[in-house]
Amino acid sequence: MRHAVAIMGLALALGGCAQVERIVPPWGKAPPPEGAGEEGEIAAESAPRAPVTGPQTPAALDTTTASERAAAAAPKTSGAKDLGITIASLGAPSEPGFWLKTPLVKAPAKGRVDYGATGKSAAVDLIPLGGAEGAGSRMSLAAFRLLEAPLTGLPEVRVFQLP
Repeated sequence: MRHAVAIMGLALALGGCAQVERIVPPWGKAPPPEGAGEEGEIAAESAPRAPVTGPQTPAALDTTTASERAAAAAPKTSGAKDLGITIASLGAPSEPGFWLKTPLVKAPAKGRVDYGATGKSAAVDLIPLGGAEGAGSRMSLAAFRLLEAPLTGLPEVRVFQLP
């Protein structure tokens, strides 16, 4: 009985190999993708794009201007409402600007974040983020850099809403 089960298992495994070989033949070229010409050439619009070359440093990804950084580095302080403390992770580096997506606000607002470890502050757009108030927030690359917070860390920031 054990031998019969083993032989059936082997047959199923080999049958699976046959199915894979129909898709990608062993030791051979894979069939051309759909839409390829006779020579296996792919039309330019459907060809894979070349990978981005060169280092993708935080400075290269941060598209804010010097004047935007200067304005964000001098946030308003008068009349600001303290919303509390949140743990910030790095948001999408491709989203430009100074922003904090946080469950501490229910509607978009202007705000400020203070990072106690460096004593730096940044003016940010506060953007509502679903979840409980203690769920954490996502902050822009530009704000992380301005606060001199570690990009791979989870800095604790105090959030203020401006009037």
